Amino acid sequence: MSAASHGQQAYYFVPAPSRHPVMAAIGLFFMILGGGQWINGHDWGAYSLFFGLAWLAFVLQQWFRQAIGESERGLYSDRIDASFRWSMSWFIFSEVMFFGAFFGALYWTRMHAVPSLGDLDNALLWPDFKAFWPSAVAGATASPAGTVEPFTTMGPWPLPTINTALLLTSGVTLTIAHHALLASHRGKAIAWMWLTVLLGATFLCVQGYEYAHAYSELNLKLSSGIYGSTFFMLTGFHGFHVFVGMLMLLFITVRLMKGHFTAERHFGFEGAAWYWHFVDVVWLGLYVVVYWL
Repeated sequence: MSAASHGQQAYYFVPAPSRHPVMAAIGLFFMILGGGQWINGHDWGAYSLFFGLAWLAFVLQQWFRQAIGESERGLYSDRIDASFRWSMSWFIFSEVMFFGAFFGALYWTRMHAVPSLGDLDNALLWPDFKAFWPSAVAGATASPAGTVEPFTTMGPWPLPTINTALLLTSGVTLTIAHHALLASHRGKAIAWMWLTVLLGATFLCVQGYEYAHAYSELNLKLSSGIYGSTFFMLTGFHGFHVFVGMLMLLFITVRLMKGHFTAERHFGFEGAAWYWHFVDVVWLGLYVVVYWL
């Protein structure tokens, strides 16, 4: 007889053999195949890429639904809870390293690469080069032989500052929702969670408008030299993380409405909250380093 049949949780839950890992691998295969072919000029690659995305989304939906069902049936013990916490912690650590690489690239460019291009050894290669960040003349960048079109840099006001206020506010509303759940005020927690999701969606809309403004009015693009590439890689990947975090919070809110989570056991909620606060902290770094400095 299993521990669960006696009304007790097993020391460590061992799931039955699952099809989900291999099914997810199939979706990833079509995504990578399609993406590689698409960027090399094969139009059919787009169909493969989007097929793989749809396949993977379906598999993950089934996989998460199974995990949620196991949790709601009381199959997860404290050992499983601890493993979830360690897994989420390492995942966020990997994200810290991910963004650290792009912040490091920005730092190296500004503090080492640009100054080295302005020393005497390079004066003959590019006599008109000015060694300051970004390399600009009268508000527009200069480049060797005009390889980069002139563009205007993105300042902190008003859109980035508005987005900063939106994300900081969302962190507050999420914390209020968490405390409401701890106090077993489910209705209050749901209301504050919906507000958090709305703030995240508004952030994405504002960032989309900011990108349209950058392309149409500032001529700032991904191809705008090292400034353009670091700007869009940092802010773009952060925007993707906001989108993923918003989906996490949305699903957590739906689960709250279905009666999931209690004041004592709610790591699904906490894991999503950890991720969202991490996204907030990254944005504060972006706001200072990318938009102000």
